[in-house]
Amino acid sequence: FPLYACAKEVVRRYGPLLEDLGLTYTQYICLMALWEQDGLSVHELGERLCLDSGTLTPLLKRLEAAGLVTRVRSAADERRLEVHLTDEGRSLQARAASVPAKMACGLPLSAEEALQLGQLLWTLLARMGVQEEAKEN
Repeated sequence: FPLYACAKEVVRRYGPLLEDLGLTYTQYICLMALWEQDGLSVHELGERLCLDSGTLTPLLKRLEAAGLVTRVRSAADERRLEVHLTDEGRSLQARAASVPAKMACGLPLSAEEALQLGQLLWTLLARMGVQEEAKEN
């Protein structure tokens, strides 16, 4: 229960920071993944975000309607649907750059505690088979 309650509270605290960007938390993490590596397939994006296609497809449709991403069939393999940032989606990255620092300031953890927590959560995800490899963030 504490894990669920904390996750819910963290997402709630992102709300005001993302409101100015016109994004939900899930849209934000989707864009973060694309800012890290543009042109991911829908499948790859779903794996990175731990989202199933039933959640990801409507999310991508909303981001596409907002002009932030495009979904295109791969020229190499037309079964592969790729997600690409638009110019507007790329430019939003600069506006969103302050969000992580603002969130960090709003959480009552020291930098060391935040690092420890992150490492424990990545380890837990890896051991549960949700993520193949623990991230080193």
